[in-house]
Amino acid sequence: MVDFNITTVLMPEVVIASMSMILLAIGLLVPYGSRKSMMPLTAFTLIGVLSYTLYDFFYGPKATFLDGMYMHDQFAVYFKLLFLAAALLVVLSSGDYVQKLAEHRYKFYSLLLSATLGMMLMAGAGELITMYVGLELMTISFYILVAYLANDARSSEAGIKYLVLGGASSAILLYGISLIYGLTGSTELFVIASKLGGNLTPASFLATVFLLAGLGFKISLVPFHLWAPDIYEGAPTPVTAFLAIASKAAAFAVLIRVYLLTMNSQAFSITGETLLIVLAVSTMILGNLIAIPQTNIKRLLAYSSIAQAGYLMVGIIAGSLAGIKGVLFYAMIYVFANMGAFAVATHVAERQDSDQIKDFAGLWRRSPVAAVVMTASLLSLAGIPPLAGFAGKFYLFTAVMDQGFIAIAIIGFVMSMVSVYYYLSVVKVMFLAEGEGLPDIPVHGAMKFTMVFTMLITLVIGLYPTPLAQMAFAAAESLFK
Repeated sequence: MVDFNITTVLMPEVVIASMSMILLAIGLLVPYGSRKSMMPLTAFTLIGVLSYTLYDFFYGPKATFLDGMYMHDQFAVYFKLLFLAAALLVVLSSGDYVQKLAEHRYKFYSLLLSATLGMMLMAGAGELITMYVGLELMTISFYILVAYLANDARSSEAGIKYLVLGGASSAILLYGISLIYGLTGSTELFVIASKLGGNLTPASFLATVFLLAGLGFKISLVPFHLWAPDIYEGAPTPVTAFLAIASKAAAFAVLIRVYLLTMNSQAFSITGETLLIVLAVSTMILGNLIAIPQTNIKRLLAYSSIAQAGYLMVGIIAGSLAGIKGVLFYAMIYVFANMGAFAVATHVAERQDSDQIKDFAGLWRRSPVAAVVMTASLLSLAGIPPLAGFAGKFYLFTAVMDQGFIAIAIIGFVMSMVSVYYYLSVVKVMFLAEGEGLPDIPVHGAMKFTMVFTMLITLVIGLYPTPLAQMAFAAAESLFK
């Protein structure tokens, strides 16, 4: 990698940060009745930055700057594409929902962009303090977004819980970083990798545990998952979608870099690999089993999200180019499948004021588009062909089997079959239950576009995964050079 024009490399981050500040200024200076253009302004900004970032992925330079603090490679740019796509889909699907926030809606879009900026910083961080700053920018934005419905007791409760538990996990992560610094005298990842000794010491063991615990909370790995169901249920549904999709991916971006460059060294290999295996297996099993009895769609998707994190861990355990490619591929298709499900949940919650699965009864008659999109999204999450989730799990499980971890692949396959049961329980309610007395809730505008778009992407990638797989391979390969 070589030094390059910082302005060119950091253009997406600069634009997102600037627009976040501009939206705040508009909200403070422009009369309430004139703020209706804030949603399209945010959407067009994200589309522009997404287009620039896509071009940057294929034709942009590779660069490190600020003494290795920040990295601009295809791995980082790939995750930026993921974050921007997730943010755009959340904005498009939350327009009607955010309208109910009245004069406070401008803060919603500003905070959404600041959280996105934090994720982008995490993906490009080349040292631990930069990563931590990005993580805190993301997390603090989410503290406010989760508690955004000030008059809703559940939202306020979720915000307080997330603040307390998130603060504790950040402290644990920061303590792990301090141990790394004490061991190596540096927070830069490449320096850490070169200075770590070959012997496992108590300090390196504790550093591994604290790093995995701190990042495990953000990913909602078992046993650091207990916050997720309550926070997902209490937060505004669009916030839940963004929290479940993008923040999880940002933590995975950090975990992949840290694992490949530090925990995969001689000093951390035994401890790191063992802990990752335990975390992955327990997360896949508990996430899927506890999802079965859920009656609230957001709690069901919360436990589904926990299980999906376990599947993604499988690729990291493989530690190979194919494994990381599988993680990147699956993370991207997870954005569209999960966003489709949450878009439907948002629409139903807004029109019926309910998150209960029983209130999806007869949805195929009351809102055919929503029912079809929810079905496609859930089946993709379950890994049913020809949807994209099947290809994603195929890449993950074959990669880990190639490294000799046959048992983990078998557990993942079995748990995927278990997930079919609770996903189909939602489909059963939508298509077989009568839904008497429930209103028609047709889908229009940006919400309809989001639903149909996510479903089409999920189907197209399932039928023809090659282009995305090639992008994921190129992004993964940039880590091994």
